[in-house]
Amino acid sequence: MASAVSQSEKLDLTGSLLVAMPSMGDIHFERAVILLCAYSDKGAMGLILNKQSADVRMSDVLDQLEIQPTQKAAAMPVHFGGPVETGRGFVLHSDDYESSLHTLSVPGGYGMTATLDILEEIARDSGPERALMMLGYAGWGPGQLENEIARNGWLTADATKKLVFGTPADRKWSDTIKSLGIDPLGLSATAGHA
Repeated sequence: MASAVSQSEKLDLTGSLLVAMPSMGDIHFERAVILLCAYSDKGAMGLILNKQSADVRMSDVLDQLEIQPTQKAAAMPVHFGGPVETGRGFVLHSDDYESSLHTLSVPGGYGMTATLDILEEIARDSGPERALMMLGYAGWGPGQLENEIARNGWLTADATKKLVFGTPADRKWSDTIKSLGIDPLGLSATAGHA
């Protein structure tokens, strides 16, 4: 029987989407769509794409950092990126931007930057063409994500630009499921109930 480490070496989910199954028991991940930004035998890290904050706007984040934004930047939504380090900011963006400090390149044409310079550039409308501001991230220890996938907690899907940046947050889950050729109602625990 292969160990989780050797399975991880064969399978690289970096740049893929994770789609929570209806049986997901954790409220943080209910109907979540996550872009995996890093995946290895040491664990995995991703950002939830479809949980916008009702309480926090980009203007709040920039005010706290004493950065004066344009009107467009101030109106940008902030997402709940996951339950780990919820006070820390991450920007998932198109690969047309690279921070002079550090940007993690994510396969599929994405980047993830967690340094102040990207927020300063977004505030001036000179940052990446497409961006999602996140607070917190989702993380898994060695073998944990593989076990959750094996227990049918997650489906994996291709991370298209349309799904990541062009689909409204409230439709990302169902549209990602549909991209797999699956009817979302067929997965719902409440299907068939009026």
